[in-house]
Amino acid sequence: MHGLFFYIGLGLGLAAACGLRPFLPLLLAGALGSANALGIDFTGSFHFLEQGWWLLTVVILLALSYALQILGGMAATPTGGSRPAPLASAAIGLGWGAGAVLFAGVLADHGDAWWPGVLGGIAAAALAQAVAGPLIGGARTRLPDRAAREALTVYLDSASLVLAALVSLVYPLGYLAVAALAWFLLRRRSRAGAKYAGLRVLGR
Repeated sequence: MHGLFFYIGLGLGLAAACGLRPFLPLLLAGALGSANALGIDFTGSFHFLEQGWWLLTVVILLALSYALQILGGMAATPTGGSRPAPLASAAIGLGWGAGAVLFAGVLADHGDAWWPGVLGGIAAAALAQAVAGPLIGGARTRLPDRAAREALTVYLDSASLVLAALVSLVYPLGYLAVAALAWFLLRRRSRAGAKYAGLRVLGR
């Protein structure tokens, strides 16, 4: 798969996966780039994405995230409140950064301008977070025991890995993933708007 259309699809999909959880998409993309597999190979300023020290750093951050969640009792996923927990906030920021560098790295590898990938990567990651955050936060409030709430992080990591793997195999799936996320976000907001309008009518 060659051409800017396909590379943008790959970048969008990887960035959206990072919006769910950044660690495993970074590891997968780096491993594929290191092996020069599936047409992924980070070069130039983004060569670090496939270097051993970087992949080890991502593994350490992933392990630290789980350690803080399990041993420190910190919430690594959205809690459903108005303000995210510190560890969840850190994951949000990492998701933006990871989405930006992966998208930019994909474009740079194929000789295209890399800076639009930074903007597109942040936007795609933020879109995924806007969809997944309320869903996970709502699930946390409904689950009674801590073990079940902590398992939500595993589900997010799994979903991010599956999405990253699929778009790495078929680049245009990135467009479909972003379109589906946008549809879910608009649908949820339209439902919330209709519910709010109904409450206003009842309150008169």
